[in-house]
Amino acid sequence: MSQVDGSYDCVTKSPMGDQKSVFTVKSDGGSFTGQNAGAMGSLDVENGKVDGNKLTWTMNMKVPMPMTLECEATIDGDALTGTIKAGAFGSMAMTGTRQG
Repeated sequence: MSQVDGSYDCVTKSPMGDQKSVFTVKSDGGSFTGQNAGAMGSLDVENGKVDGNKLTWTMNMKVPMPMTLECEATIDGDALTGTIKAGAFGSMAMTGTRQG
């Protein structure tokens, strides 16, 4: 198991207010799979890449509008800090804590 693997309780600062979700990471060498599940539904990780403690991935959002989200995060111990780029809406901060 990699140092980045696990489930994280996350909050994304979106234009619609704070969005809570559970972000799961399952790494396999230099790549990872998982999903970000919240009140707006669940988005699968696509093109997940692991470089040390840094993650990059995309997610295809369908609701409220179709959009590809470009994401990156750094795992430091049990803390996740990252950003989600949402096209014309710009970047949203994402923070999380690994579930015990």
